[in-house]
Amino acid sequence: MKVIRIAQVIAVTGLSKATIYRCMDKGVFPRPIKLGEHSVGWIEEEVIAWIESRVQARDELYGTV
Repeated sequence: MKVIRIAQVIAVTGLSKATIYRCMDKGVFPRPIKLGEHSVGWIEEEVIAWIESRVQARDELYGTV
């Protein structure tokens, strides 16, 4: 299991930091885990699964590419 920080989450998803936090507040993006008093990280597999779910939703709506 690999923990990634916000910069990597931004790079992998293409979303801004504000959008990531907004999606978390809506309950549609994985929540981070607390790493220390002032740091958090995301489980890489959860972020990848979120991306895959977006691809699946697209394919269900428009058909596979």
